[in-house]
Amino acid sequence: MASAPSYGTVNQSANGTRSGGDEEQPLLGQPPRRSKWLQNLVVDVHRDWADVVLLLCYIITGLLDSASISTWGSFVSMQTGNTVYIGLGLAAPAESTRWIKSGTSLISFCIGSFFFSRFHRFFSPSRRWVLCASFLMQMLFIVAAAAILTWAPISPRETAWTVLVPIALVAFQSCGQAVTSRALKYNALTSVVLTSIYCDLFSDAELFAVRNAERNRRVGAPVLLLFGAIMGGLLAHSTIGTAGVLWIAAVLKFLVVICWYLWPAAN
Repeated sequence: MASAPSYGTVNQSANGTRSGGDEEQPLLGQPPRRSKWLQNLVVDVHRDWADVVLLLCYIITGLLDSASISTWGSFVSMQTGNTVYIGLGLAAPAESTRWIKSGTSLISFCIGSFFFSRFHRFFSPSRRWVLCASFLMQMLFIVAAAAILTWAPISPRETAWTVLVPIALVAFQSCGQAVTSRALKYNALTSVVLTSIYCDLFSDAELFAVRNAERNRRVGAPVLLLFGAIMGGLLAHSTIGTAGVLWIAAVLKFLVVICWYLWPAAN
């Protein structure tokens, strides 16, 4: 009569093979697989047609700059105008406080450029989660500025913190779009400069060609910014005011985050 297997032995069939199915499984089961959504975040986005998203950012720039000029008299994105305002203010500092607001915007923009460029460079410029995180941070800065305008007490001083802090927050995030254009190698679509685009557009040797992608981008950029500027000016003078414009811009930034999350991955 066959004896029962002792402790520590493995049951075998008559042909010598293992009969226990449990012994064939690893002690802790299969190694965990990275979830699909996480895998989706750690790939680079495809560059093709990404210029469409960058062009849509011109609408956001138009909204923010037109509302800022209407309310505070300074830009939050296009720093060429702010540089001129700073020069005029330094020439006659007692005439206006615009140069202080413009200086706040310019300094914040430069600090933001330093931050966003190193953020992209450190974590991989066109990685999906990096693009999503960048625009999510931009959105949060605009939300903070909108919250101040919505709920903070109004001060009669033109250089009160309720003026300078929102300017600084919005200007800090504005450069994020420009850095993204560099990351995706669409260097002309910074969304903060138009002068060079006008020059490149009308000096294009193939300006009237039927198919010219560069020409199309250069036409689209100022048109979309103009549309955003018109809407920003109209809304800033409406009942929703500049705070409402900032809330709308924050929503648009969030839509860009969704776009980058759904964008096709690079091969």
